[in-house]
Amino acid sequence: MTGRDFGTAVRQLREAADPSAAGVPPGLGGRRVRGLRREELGELAGMSADYVRRLEQGRSHPSAAVVDALARALGAGRADYERLCVLAGYAAADGQVPADLGPGATRLLERFADTPMFVADAAMNLLAVTSPFLALEHWQPTGDRWEWNIAWRQFCSPFATFRQSAADATDHEAILAARLKDAALRYPRDAGLAALVDDIRSRSALFDGLWRESRPVTAYGSSATFLRSDGEPVTLVGDLLAIPGDDLGALVLTAAPGSRDEARLAEVVAAAEGPPVVHLDGPPAG
Repeated sequence: MTGRDFGTAVRQLREAADPSAAGVPPGLGGRRVRGLRREELGELAGMSADYVRRLEQGRSHPSAAVVDALARALGAGRADYERLCVLAGYAAADGQVPADLGPGATRLLERFADTPMFVADAAMNLLAVTSPFLALEHWQPTGDRWEWNIAWRQFCSPFATFRQSAADATDHEAILAARLKDAALRYPRDAGLAALVDDIRSRSALFDGLWRESRPVTAYGSSATFLRSDGEPVTLVGDLLAIPGDDLGALVLTAAPGSRDEARLAEVVAAAEGPPVVHLDGPPAG
């Protein structure tokens, strides 16, 4: 099989795609072409129309992420998605974002039970948190469908008692958008993830703009100040630890050694109530 075989398959799926199902408006003058235009497919998949053209002509080899992005933009079924993967020389990704706490995540939660920490899936849905994390008091349930999703809360329902510098906030938002886009590319068949992305893009112009940018996923490290009800703030640094076997991530919040914030954090931990680890319901169904 050659790159031209992959390109032919993409072109056939593009011409057979339903523009309305992909969210493309019909336009005032109607449509004179079948399916999606290259420009429309490129916009939906986060790439240029010229790159789509080169792929269809067999003049460029796609990465696995590009294959996933095209499949999602085309609304390809599982069989067509697997065919695209085979033609491009890749194994098809699993359909759903893993949301089970494996042994690695469980050990981290148990060993850091006296530290503000959470474990989240690749779509940034919180799966479990420690009681000191809840004791920071910034993450209050809202009753919304995605109230325990990090990206949704940041862009759609910001925390009232969570403060960052302008530079930290800018990096934080860009990294969240990049990580969520990476998850969407790797799990194009996850309906819940697709619905989450659509909801954030429709609510937040900032997120929509970041989503359209091509920024690589980078290591996460960010500083924030938490304003507790007792009036004493505490500034912590969050570092994201990858748990690759389960495709999960653990964020650990710490204070600078010997600082006033370290002493303040010790007070927060001492005041934490409830079980050491709290398991959440996980992501909502699609």
